[in-house]
Amino acid sequence: MVGNSGPGESTNTPPTLKRVAIASMVGTTLEWYDFYLYGTAAALVFGKEIFSSLSPVSGTLAAFATFAVGFFARPFGGIIFGHFGDRVGRKNILVISLVTMGLASTLIGLLPTYHSIGIWAPILLVTLRLVQGIALGGESSGAVLMSVEHAPKGRSNLFGGLPQMGVPAGLVLANLAYLAATSFSSDEAFVAWVWRVPFIASTILVLVGLFVRLRITESPSFVDARDRDEIVRVPAVVALRTEWPKIIATTLMVMAAATCSYVFTVFSLSYGSTTLGLERQSLLVGITLGSVAWLLSIPFWSRVADRYGRRRVFLFGSVVLLVAAAAYFPVFDVGTIGAAAAAFACMALSTPISHALQGSIMADVFPTATRYSGMGIILGLGSLIGGTAPLIATALFAIENTTRLVSLYLVGICAISVVAALVLFRLAPKIDGGQHLGVPVPPLAKETESAA
Repeated sequence: MVGNSGPGESTNTPPTLKRVAIASMVGTTLEWYDFYLYGTAAALVFGKEIFSSLSPVSGTLAAFATFAVGFFARPFGGIIFGHFGDRVGRKNILVISLVTMGLASTLIGLLPTYHSIGIWAPILLVTLRLVQGIALGGESSGAVLMSVEHAPKGRSNLFGGLPQMGVPAGLVLANLAYLAATSFSSDEAFVAWVWRVPFIASTILVLVGLFVRLRITESPSFVDARDRDEIVRVPAVVALRTEWPKIIATTLMVMAAATCSYVFTVFSLSYGSTTLGLERQSLLVGITLGSVAWLLSIPFWSRVADRYGRRRVFLFGSVVLLVAAAAYFPVFDVGTIGAAAAAFACMALSTPISHALQGSIMADVFPTATRYSGMGIILGLGSLIGGTAPLIATALFAIENTTRLVSLYLVGICAISVVAALVLFRLAPKIDGGQHLGVPVPPLAKETESAA
């Protein structure tokens, strides 16, 4: 069992490690599948069906605004689920987050249109999107913890990268669902009802995820912290009080990958089909293939970091992503499918270098008793910045009717993340070696919380 110690001291058997690895990836894949379904529907359907009373541009902005709403909810989900995850355990909280996301997605698939119920359609859509955001706020950090806190010696980056694979895997699954839907239906049928099928199918996928997730054991690090009586009353408060400089630095550090990925996977679909006049299905195929490359790259970069250290790999990836962000729209704007494919490949191969390591780095920032809450805050805030990217990109494009400002926006975000990464590794140099995981709660903070 892993006590309140670093990664690499697990005595879990290979079958246990295999179940944890599968459960972490499958659970996050299903949650991100549901989340990305919304992004694709926002780009293709919601502007016409839910916001049909608005102009095409205003409808697209409104649809992307509801997409962003989910990210405003994520910090709250991280705090809510993180609080109970730090106090009662990771496993049961992750089961609840999975069910919550699946229920919200199924209800979106059953949602009446504006023509049927008027203003209640966007109101209900926003409400369900908030529920999705809260659920994902609990999932993202919890799945990483379950994986990293079970990790054997020298493989914390690899195990931390497995849940990260759920992001592109969920996108691939969502896009394949929409590709199948658009291939076997007319445009009229797709907009009228076919788009709903992938959402409703979430019910089946959630049952699969529950079967896998219920078979894993509780995090050994949490069990050991509980046995040592290190559980604190309000873990989020302790995390903010004791680690706030690292929380700020880490939040800024992770926002580049989130921002670039949402511009790549969501804004590009709307921009490419409406402004550049490229075929929607071809764009979906290109984004899907790029996401497959993103998915397959994560284990590679995770292993490289386990061998050569997180710091140098993460900083290398952050600089590569900055260059890719600068080149993305100049290539995309050539306006051909080939140029779009090249832009997608550039972004898809650059993003996973740093994205693969975010989970294991964040887990090392906090002690066991506040780790779920602390990571939930960081991922919620970082993803909030990234999740608003399609909305911001659409607004910036509308100012000049070119992508110049969008490119400057991406490059600026990436530059801030590079600086933040340098600051974080200076604040916590031991994070590079993965030796921090499981350090005890600072005595003063614990005593203060106990007295509260």
